[in-house]
Amino acid sequence: MGTQLRHVLELLDGDVAKIYSDLGLDGFRPRYTPLVRVLSDRGPSSIRDLAAAVSVTHSAASQTVAQLARDGLVVLESGADARQRIVALTPKAHSLLPILDTEWDATVAAAAELEAELPYSLMDLLQAVVAALQDRPFHQRVTEQLTRK
Repeated sequence: MGTQLRHVLELLDGDVAKIYSDLGLDGFRPRYTPLVRVLSDRGPSSIRDLAAAVSVTHSAASQTVAQLARDGLVVLESGADARQRIVALTPKAHSLLPILDTEWDATVAAAAELEAELPYSLMDLLQAVVAALQDRPFHQRVTEQLTRK
């Protein structure tokens, strides 16, 4: 199951990365888009808030923010306390927003087209999987299987 999910993600992300390159956004990574969109919509945010907004771990959000900073797309400032980091888009990132918005609209339309070709909604299925795993984590499920043997 995990292998197939990773493969689907590689197919999707690989093609989105090609689109970014086609649009002259070489080096812009698909994993940047959710964070950039949140920062564009909400303004400067803590890494913790960004992680929650895009449903990733704090560690994953922090790693992506570090990559965005290296690419000159965000700046980090101190927050209310020394442990908190506030992330804000740079002028360079703001200049990319019109292209990213156009690409996002096309991606949403292409995803809807893909969904229409499937026998059931992939988004609904993925949301159901997340809910089931939040209710009973996979670790617990595997452990229960191991104890039955």
